Amino acid sequence: MPLSAPVYHLKRQAKLLSRNEKIPLHAALDRIALKEGFSRWSLLLAKRPATAPAGEFFGRLTPGDLVLIGARPGHGKTLMSLELAVEAMKSGNRSVFFTLEYTEKDILDRFRALGVDVAHFNGLFGFDTSDAISAGYIAQTMAAAPPGTLVIIDYLQLLDQKRDNPELMVQIRALKAFAREKGLIIVFISQIDRSYDSSEKPFPGIDDIRLPNPLDLTLFDRTCFLNRGEVQFRDVR
Repeated sequence: MPLSAPVYHLKRQAKLLSRNEKIPLHAALDRIALKEGFSRWSLLLAKRPATAPAGEFFGRLTPGDLVLIGARPGHGKTLMSLELAVEAMKSGNRSVFFTLEYTEKDILDRFRALGVDVAHFNGLFGFDTSDAISAGYIAQTMAAAPPGTLVIIDYLQLLDQKRDNPELMVQIRALKAFAREKGLIIVFISQIDRSYDSSEKPFPGIDDIRLPNPLDLTLFDRTCFLNRGEVQFRDVR
């Protein structure tokens, strides 16, 4: 049975519960475990999956990969991307988040919700909200990034918003070549088309990506789709 949140997030919930209700931490941990379907915290730890979804997915990624994370709003695609960033930083690699949707405070709050303080990673996390975000801007900004750096673009469709930017297909091809040349992992958060119906299939797929303009989706190497707390990983080829 999948957990409702990563173990470190559940542990943080237990600490807050212990503080708010003035009960011992072990009692709070057991109460959280009970909500997850386990009679004791020790049983939750013993029976949890060996690797959390983000850790499992990160283990599949290799430098040069283009990755697509897709879900309908509110189903965890941004959190999954940030969990991948944490996995990269745990490995000693840098992570950079490009977005026009969030403020830096928003993202730091998301990290805190995961029980993560990015200050502990000694400057390995970067954040960019420039209005100039495009394939060319990202390549210029990341030109000196060391191999293994994880780049998150929030979101795929924003590259297609400005008329003075190259066509989306041209930009993704350029970023694919750039990722392979520099040994970077580039992760695109993506919107899902409104036509996707979860009652007909449990996960959106590559054919459900919202595309205002043509894009060869086989340019991506791996995908991660989320729906109602469940995760599906796939290799595109």
